[in-house]
Amino acid sequence: AGLLVRSFLRVLEVNLGFRPEQAATVRVDPEAHYTSQAQLNAYLDEVLRRVRDTPGILAAGLTDALPLGRNRSWGAPAKGQVYPRGKFPNAFVRVVSDGYLKALGIALIAGRDISERDTPSVEPVIVINQTMARTLWPGQNAIGQLMRACGERRVVGVVGDVRHLALEQGSGMEMYLPMRQCPDISSVDLVVRSSLPPAELAASVRAALKPIAPNLPGKEFRTLQQLVDKSVSPRRFVVLLLGGFAVFALLLASLGIYGVVSYGVNQRTQEIGIRMALGASASRLQAGIIGQTLGLAAVGILIGAVASRVLARALG
Repeated sequence: AGLLVRSFLRVLEVNLGFRPEQAATVRVDPEAHYTSQAQLNAYLDEVLRRVRDTPGILAAGLTDALPLGRNRSWGAPAKGQVYPRGKFPNAFVRVVSDGYLKALGIALIAGRDISERDTPSVEPVIVINQTMARTLWPGQNAIGQLMRACGERRVVGVVGDVRHLALEQGSGMEMYLPMRQCPDISSVDLVVRSSLPPAELAASVRAALKPIAPNLPGKEFRTLQQLVDKSVSPRRFVVLLLGGFAVFALLLASLGIYGVVSYGVNQRTQEIGIRMALGASASRLQAGIIGQTLGLAAVGILIGAVASRVLARALG
């Protein structure tokens, strides 16, 4: 139980790659009549404009998939490189708008963020994470390189790794495509960073988007911390369950020790009486019984400590 608790605490201390505090999200899927890329882009622009004009909003962006949720991966080869069989690079893909990285709190390492100017009429661009930059171009500068993902694209930025799968799993290769240039999306989530309390933030965002999204589901407004808590909830349940069993086992062991000592004292009642009749003091008899008990306990602790050490290494 101690090992599991320690492991759980280490999981909670990992660097997520994003900052869940003061951030929340809600689905803002476009309605069915937005059929063309131009109509979709106009809707996305209006969503971002209205939300960013709301008092208390520090940053806002859109994505087709949130961290610690569903994931999909695409082939992501660098232009001009040949890969051996079984070594073709694949990366987790996020189709996002400008402002998403800032709203989520993802660190920009080099280059620039996705911009509102990254439209279908300009050169297709892409932002990748550090792991992908090191994998595709080891020892080189990834900025300005060309790769294929939703068409041929130029790398304009490198960001920090994000734990998209789970807190205890590494990030792998990740890439971020401009939503205005790559319409391959099945859903749209709005991510906002704000100084407002969650309840007030939800009301403000719903009011701002009501003219263009009157059916915005209020119950789906969630903080990013809730996403993190949901991700670790299975591990937390196991830790609490086994921790409860461990406390119960400790209680049983304590009762067992008490029972053994009590039984031993009862078996020696006649001997104790004779010793006291011959002049032994009560404190000396108590000290002897306690000393014997502690001696047995020390042997048990030593054996248990060695066995625990071996088991801990096996579980490592």
